[in-house]
Amino acid sequence: MYLHELLTPALTFCNLDGGSKKRVLETASKLIAEQAQGLAAEEIFSGLIGRERLGSTGIGSGVAIPHCRLESATQACGMMIKLADPIDFDAIDNQPVDLLFVLLVPSEATEDHLQTLAMLAELFNRAEVLAALRDTTSDQQLFDTALRLAEH
Repeated sequence: MYLHELLTPALTFCNLDGGSKKRVLETASKLIAEQAQGLAAEEIFSGLIGRERLGSTGIGSGVAIPHCRLESATQACGMMIKLADPIDFDAIDNQPVDLLFVLLVPSEATEDHLQTLAMLAELFNRAEVLAALRDTTSDQQLFDTALRLAEH
């Protein structure tokens, strides 16, 4: 699955207030539920927190990819967040996180889920991508930059 198939301008947020890992996941869950038909904020949050209990989705370099599979999801959905201030996310390198990509997929989409996570991890492992995303100042600019960089 490609980034342009997952991400919409309505689910791209630049300079979002974070506060804490739990608060960011709660906020993301509510914002996604407002946009995605048939998904409840409580179910999303429960799925994301459940996955975090297995181990942090903070992949290093200030990036986290919180993700989960949901019974009620009919298609994959993504959300891009650039936080106003980095937060502790228990990342593997112990660095605070300021860039997040939240990924929700249908429960039966195991192979697609893994391929999409690999694509995201590869994208966010590039220093020039992280620098360009961190230089954005608006939701639309963050969206446009993410899609442009994912094409290369």
